[in-house]
Amino acid sequence: MYEVSLRMARGIEYLHQGCDMQILHFDIKPHNVLLDESFVPKVADFGLAKLYPTDNSIVTAARGTMGYIAPELFYKNIIGVSNKANVCSFRMLLMEMGSRRKNFNAFVEHSSQVYFPSWAHDQYSEGKDLEICDDTEEEKKIIEKIVN
Repeated sequence: MYEVSLRMARGIEYLHQGCDMQILHFDIKPHNVLLDESFVPKVADFGLAKLYPTDNSIVTAARGTMGYIAPELFYKNIIGVSNKANVCSFRMLLMEMGSRRKNFNAFVEHSSQVYFPSWAHDQYSEGKDLEICDDTEEEKKIIEKIVN
């Protein structure tokens, strides 16, 4: 899982810094990361993506999938967003991978459980574990670093 996560991060970094124009994906989520036969991740579905000059750090286009959209995209007084919106979406994807819990669940009993970061914060505040399910202690430590 660590190698897949690291390769995804490098792919997203390439979109932001490795091209002549930065590519803001705006829809980083599990359905848009494909794994080949060697489990090498490939970022896919560039339908919402936009090209911007690399020296332009703020953009005005705001889009994405509920549960993966950066919090700043919800506020109406924000002038624009940066490539950090993709990083936030990637963080949400990592949290899902580590906890094996769906990021956004509209069918839960309590509204505080709908959005994964709120649920994770509540778990942490109550001193509860995030129920990280992996085979080795080493992987659990890596996942805890990713989530926290």
